[in-house]
Amino acid sequence: MAEAIFAAGCFWGVEHTFGSTDGVTATAVGYTSGDTENPSYEDVCTGKTGHAEAVQVMFDEDKVRYEDLLEVFWQCHDPRQLNRQGPDVGTQYRSAIFYCDAAQKEASEKAKAALQESGRVDGVVVTEISPAAHFYMAEDYHQQYFSKRGSTFGSFFGR
Repeated sequence: MAEAIFAAGCFWGVEHTFGSTDGVTATAVGYTSGDTENPSYEDVCTGKTGHAEAVQVMFDEDKVRYEDLLEVFWQCHDPRQLNRQGPDVGTQYRSAIFYCDAAQKEASEKAKAALQESGRVDGVVVTEISPAAHFYMAEDYHQQYFSKRGSTFGSFFGR
């Protein structure tokens, strides 16, 4: 199994999207890349800890490539929005890829450049690409949020 960590706004929908991806064996939501040890949801929501709401994705490299996960990432949020996604505003909702090794760093940088040059997005892709830091698991009630409530990402947002 391999690990990837992505931040793309509120982690509930991002986790649902990755959890529905073939080859993904597990997902968890949490907080990463901040200055506070063991932050709570309330701490992170202040925007003062430096953490991003993120999703840890465990995947089977024989079934899905990291590059395929990057494509899922680009499609599940707006990588042009700085420190926000939809109604969620703050650095904790930033678009970010936290690479776990040199190969992920290279693939992430290439994918970001390719997206920018493709013409698929109008504007500048602001996604941060940084080394993975400690991943703090979010509280249990955040894990698999939509599955626990019998709702889907689309129905949550009225789609």
